Amino acid sequence: MQPGKKVRVLVVDDSIIFREVISRGISSDPKIEVVATANDPFDARDKIIQYEPDVMTCDVEMPKMNGIEFIRRLMPQYPLPVIVVSAVSSAVFDAMNAGAIDFVTKPDVKSVVKVENFINEMIVKVKIAAMAKILHMKPGASSQKITGSENADENRIIAIGASTGGTEAIHNVLKQLPANAPGIVVVQHIPPDFSRMFAERLNSTIALNVKEARTGDCIEQGHVLVAPGDKHMRIKRIGGKYRVECFEGEKVNGHCPSVDVLFESVAKEAGNRAIGVILTGMGYDGAKGLLSMRRKGARTIGQDEASSVVYGMPKVAFNIGAVEKQVAFQQIPLLIYSMLT
Repeated sequence: MQPGKKVRVLVVDDSIIFREVISRGISSDPKIEVVATANDPFDARDKIIQYEPDVMTCDVEMPKMNGIEFIRRLMPQYPLPVIVVSAVSSAVFDAMNAGAIDFVTKPDVKSVVKVENFINEMIVKVKIAAMAKILHMKPGASSQKITGSENADENRIIAIGASTGGTEAIHNVLKQLPANAPGIVVVQHIPPDFSRMFAERLNSTIALNVKEARTGDCIEQGHVLVAPGDKHMRIKRIGGKYRVECFEGEKVNGHCPSVDVLFESVAKEAGNRAIGVILTGMGYDGAKGLLSMRRKGARTIGQDEASSVVYGMPKVAFNIGAVEKQVAFQQIPLLIYSMLT
């Protein structure tokens, strides 16, 4: 997108109420223009051709064709940043897998405060989406599985942070790791409720055991702990074991959970026993924490620009010297294992 241009948005929803709420709401921002609305995928297809929007918002549940199938069919012909607007449901992750770059939870339209928060979130995500890259995954590009070492070190720890585009990047990194990988802690910028669904989805599709973290959980070999969507997560070394603490707090770098909160604790508690990985996302959360990790002797990895949906967090981390090695996410698992040996 050219600097100074308004972001042209197509709003797709079968509910006339939500079409109006979204259209009026995001149009209140001077940098956003809703060029058209559509009530189903077939109407949307015609509007995409006619208006050539920069970003599309799309409901999941719609007549004639659901939003997930629409996105899956749309992407090969009209690669377009899509924000899914949905009720609380694991279907959003199907939409992300189909090619959407982000999602927002539908509010209760009877609550003025919830609608205002929804619109504010939509405005932010539409602007991020306008800068996002649509990635075309080649079949088998990230299917190489790593064989675990019989002498895996139980005292090592891997910390991963991500934001926009991160759910798919995290999945593609973790699915290549063996069942006896070192303990892994993850902060993904994600709303409450969805963090549990995200963890459950990962648990059902990869070799590692994945769960939403709770205070007191032990970081163990072959296990992944995902930060709750409304709490910070940090680690502490207690009696020779790493455990997590999940706690409420003010947003850090605009986020709760914050990648920096996790990374700073890993730097302090694990030092050179850790590997830090920063993935796709807007902003700068995690950069300073990753630098702290590197200064304490940890190995650090950043996702490269070409494979990032949004090259924000990894870029800032790279620019301040926090990233030891920068590679495409497909190469990150092998790089992790080369750093463990």
